[in-house]
Amino acid sequence: MILRFSAVVAAVCGLTILSPAAPPAQAAEPVFTEKACPADWPTEVRQVRCGTLTVDEARDGTVSDRRIDLALVIIKAAAPYKDASGQALPTVVMFHGGPGGAMVGGAGRMLTALRRNPEAFAVDQDVILFDQRGGGAGAPSMDCPGVQLTDAGPPSDADRDGLIACLKGYQAQGVDLNQYNAAATAADVKDMVQALGLSKIDLWGGSYGPRIEAAVITHQPQIVRAAVMDSPWPPEGNWAVGTPEQVSTAVKIILGKCQAQADCAARHPGLQTRFEAEARKWLAGPVTGKDGRTFTVDDLSAFLMDTTYSARGVRSLPADLEKIIAGDLSPVAEIAEDRTYYFEGQHMAHLCKEELPFESKARLAAGAAGDPVAEVLVPSLSRLFDVCAAVGERPALPIENLPVQTDVPTLFVAAEIDPGCPPPLTEAAAKGYSNSQVVIVTNATHGVINASPCTRKMARDFLRDPSAPVDRSCLPPADTPLNFIEAATAG
Repeated sequence: MILRFSAVVAAVCGLTILSPAAPPAQAAEPVFTEKACPADWPTEVRQVRCGTLTVDEARDGTVSDRRIDLALVIIKAAAPYKDASGQALPTVVMFHGGPGGAMVGGAGRMLTALRRNPEAFAVDQDVILFDQRGGGAGAPSMDCPGVQLTDAGPPSDADRDGLIACLKGYQAQGVDLNQYNAAATAADVKDMVQALGLSKIDLWGGSYGPRIEAAVITHQPQIVRAAVMDSPWPPEGNWAVGTPEQVSTAVKIILGKCQAQADCAARHPGLQTRFEAEARKWLAGPVTGKDGRTFTVDDLSAFLMDTTYSARGVRSLPADLEKIIAGDLSPVAEIAEDRTYYFEGQHMAHLCKEELPFESKARLAAGAAGDPVAEVLVPSLSRLFDVCAAVGERPALPIENLPVQTDVPTLFVAAEIDPGCPPPLTEAAAKGYSNSQVVIVTNATHGVINASPCTRKMARDFLRDPSAPVDRSCLPPADTPLNFIEAATAG
């Protein structure tokens, strides 16, 4: 699930293991090669090292001598914290979301942000940023230029076909798409620890990042001290099946909060019912706005997904839905302008391996049936199955779709409003983490921790002492009104 992690951070076991993946045949040693960091990065805020980790592509027993590169940035702690025994805390490895996100490209902006807020990150502990295999500044980096893709799937048949062609192109270059997944990335993290001479590490990720953290905890528990999971996506979650209902639920929550406020309810009477009628219109065929531009149900799908992820989008949703109902489709058009924020090849390699083989088009459609807002998302999400069928990856082992059972201390922080990683998913996943703490933040949206000083301090304190209860006193009460934005109706 989407989390634009570089911007977010800048704002910043008793384990049951079932048939782990086989080690690669004749595995070569991982190699870290130090390289110069970009010259325009600030040098006075932190000590920084840059480099490349070279590892085997094959992680499942496949015989191959192909090697791949992962880009790394190591940021030294400003004031290393020591625990009660006098030991320095371990390095924090940060996991970007997506799948198909990246972190290294945003490191310069993150370092620059430390000039304004030196406490944002890398204070108590060293931090490693890395681009997971198959994306970012690594090699291969499976981007698909010209193809649009959101968490609601490809927004057109042309985008679906473009994804298929792009993925087959990487296969033709010798890339084994079966090797780009959470379990393989967990093996990369183990190699990273070995190559850098570390012992234990802490894990910190957002959105799909916790999916990778879960794989590290499952397959490499010996290297993990503690984990922080922000807006987490767990292994047992369904990527497509159930997502339309989750988006519809997020819309209901937001509009319910509007109806609970007299002024908002007066401005937007019966908006839930009126928007459901509008959704049925979009399901019937393309819709042309007052300005003559025409959009499809897939465009509305992308709007609903991305808007309900966004803090500003959530607050302006009632006003934006009023615009759409009135024929002003500018909110839909705005989202349609930016639908290429993933390394799409990496994204689809994950989904076709560890997500969609455990789901089906039929279950997707059946779950959404009867709810017009949910039904809006079915066509675009269905195209994901078409892409995977054409590419032909081997499904992951069943363990990759099972809840994690562990005693690794873990802090789960989830947003009350989240169409992709909703609180019930977090609460269910946390049941398998015997030393977990779960925090649900009222009115928050996807990407919670770095959105406020309260949750940033909570996560920092947790890593200082994972055995201590986190301080929740700074959290907003459950009945805190959501502050809606009505200026969006102007113009």
